[in-house]
Amino acid sequence: MRQPCQDKAVSDWKEARRFFARLGWVSFGGPAGQIAILREELVERRRWLTPHEFSAGLNFSMLLPGPEAHQLVIYAGWKLHGLRGAIAAGALFVLPAVLLVWLAAALYASYGQLPAVQTLFGTVRPAVLAIIVAALVRMARHHLDGPRAWLLAGAAFAAIYFFQVPFPWIVLAAVGLGAAKHLTAPPAPAATPATPRPPVPWRTLGLGLLAWFAPVVLAGLVFGWDSLLASLGFFFSKVAVVTFGGAYAVLPYVADHAVNQAGWLSSAAMKDGLALAETLPGPLVKVLSFAGFFAGWNNPAPLSPWIMAALGAFLTSWVTFVPSFLFILAGGPFVELLAENPRARMILDTITAAVIGVIATLAAWFATGVFGPDQTSVLHAVIAGVSLWLLVSRQWSIPSVVGLAAAAGLLRAVW
Repeated sequence: MRQPCQDKAVSDWKEARRFFARLGWVSFGGPAGQIAILREELVERRRWLTPHEFSAGLNFSMLLPGPEAHQLVIYAGWKLHGLRGAIAAGALFVLPAVLLVWLAAALYASYGQLPAVQTLFGTVRPAVLAIIVAALVRMARHHLDGPRAWLLAGAAFAAIYFFQVPFPWIVLAAVGLGAAKHLTAPPAPAATPATPRPPVPWRTLGLGLLAWFAPVVLAGLVFGWDSLLASLGFFFSKVAVVTFGGAYAVLPYVADHAVNQAGWLSSAAMKDGLALAETLPGPLVKVLSFAGFFAGWNNPAPLSPWIMAALGAFLTSWVTFVPSFLFILAGGPFVELLAENPRARMILDTITAAVIGVIATLAAWFATGVFGPDQTSVLHAVIAGVSLWLLVSRQWSIPSVVGLAAAAGLLRAVW
């Protein structure tokens, strides 16, 4: 049992569950907003974590693929109540997001083709483009601190946009460049670890991998290894290990496969899914569940569209979020060693620079569905410009900007 210290309070198990359950419904604002809420609640208000513990968990989460806010929540639950705390915190945080995006996908499947709904999404898409550009500008300001970083971001953009290099290869190249930068850098003073190196948690790794892939294997055994469900499981499992930089970074890769190669859903539906995800609480990577839903909806054989859509959404959600539990539970004992590791930090900096270039390709791809040779392009440009100004200069929240654009769409549909 952990003992309280002078600047730290002990968390009650029931109170912790209530907190993480409520957090899942109010965690708007993307990873930056969610991390800010976590720091205010866990460190400043409740004092369940010390500032050092929170910073170590955040730094470690940023070194991992996947949604960093979700991983930070899992880490906080693990620090507070061990294994049961990690599972409860992580599940309660993402469950509202997953359920809401499933509901949004079902409503979109039923009513998305109505003219009024299409008009609404027509005005929301420019706002989402502005959200992506605002995130791109913010990341560039914070992370592109020299010509080398800008060159790397530009190279990543060119590799994907002009040469269609797959996103995993971009990540692997960034890892290699980061490691090479570490080898050629002047040696840093050796840091003395606060604790001895812990043993590798092989049991946790084994059980985590079993939980991760059990539904995928089951889908392959029941429906066939070349079936839609098995393909969804394997593809989004691969996505889970390269999702550095969040949903914005991995979406061009997912869209290229899901829209252009596999034909699981249309480009318009993929963009509308991102627009819906921006308005809902929880990690933005939940948009992948939207793609999984429509993969099943549009390719239902041998089941009904609703059943296959539900299975596709569930399997996609499972392999998207379960790996975060594995990464944190297996890596938690190494947080203190990895968070300040200079090689890890250099690799992360290089990946981040490449990810900024990848997000620029997302903005370019999304813009193709916003601007076109028709009379609505001027309106869309106005909405995108106003939305970007509200986000950057007036500090409006993302749901507020999307809501304003949706209101404009409703007015246009009525008039």
